[in-house]
Amino acid sequence: MKTIAHTDLTLEDLLPHRDNMMFVTEVLEVDRKHALTLCRVDTFWPMADERGVPSLMLVELAAQTAGVCNGWDRIHTKGIDSDPSGWLVGIKKAEFFIDYLPLGGKIISRAENINNFENLREVSCEQHLNDTLIGRIVLQLFQA
Repeated sequence: MKTIAHTDLTLEDLLPHRDNMMFVTEVLEVDRKHALTLCRVDTFWPMADERGVPSLMLVELAAQTAGVCNGWDRIHTKGIDSDPSGWLVGIKKAEFFIDYLPLGGKIISRAENINNFENLREVSCEQHLNDTLIGRIVLQLFQA
């Protein structure tokens, strides 16, 4: 199968999310082991108010960043037209180092598959805002 550069793929190719549920703004790096994304905090995000968005949203940003990596792997192993069905996600651990994500803030999320067995994955994710660590999350993923 021909290798496809991440720059030749859209977010919709990589993730099942659409419209106002797509929180990844840009894919900065991706391969079968990790993804690095930019997520720009916006007023349409769930729970947004004048303070920004509660840091709980970092869990979804971690999940979508993991989805970019696993979507890229799916496309390279099964093809561009393969089923982009989502993953069931469990939160193994989550640490938040700020209370709110500032509107307009640019969050860099890095997700890495630390364990991978068939349709099960464990993913470690760190998020930074202005070079400051704001979240560390470990997810467990299962693809049905």
